[in-house]
Amino acid sequence: MTNQPEAPTRAQMQQMAEAVVASLPDHFRQQMGDIVLQVEDFATAERLAAVDLTNKWELSGLYQGEALPDRSIWQSHRMPARIWLFREPLIAEWRETGVRMDDLVRHVVIHEAGHHFGFSDDDMHALERGAD
Repeated sequence: MTNQPEAPTRAQMQQMAEAVVASLPDHFRQQMGDIVLQVEDFATAERLAAVDLTNKWELSGLYQGEALPDRSIWQSHRMPARIWLFREPLIAEWRETGVRMDDLVRHVVIHEAGHHFGFSDDDMHALERGAD
């Protein structure tokens, strides 16, 4: 038996994600509007297929919605955007890497929020490399 700390529950991970959004600068937080943060254990097959994946362990987060730059004022009655966090893949990464869970959650929430603002994965990777 290891002395590994206990993995967070879905509710605890939800609180971590909400704390990340609350810590964002006002101008970003205001533009996130009605985004719903949701924690599930794994992505569904449909969500995996949306990002061309089949292995449920390979997806730790997902943005589902229309990016701000793509929205039109003429569109109405759209479902709120969602940021999904997938608990089990995050726990596996936490155990494999030793990175603090709150840091992993922060990374995923900010990455998925980047999609809301219209950044591609390549854009975000370039920004992260530039920040190192």
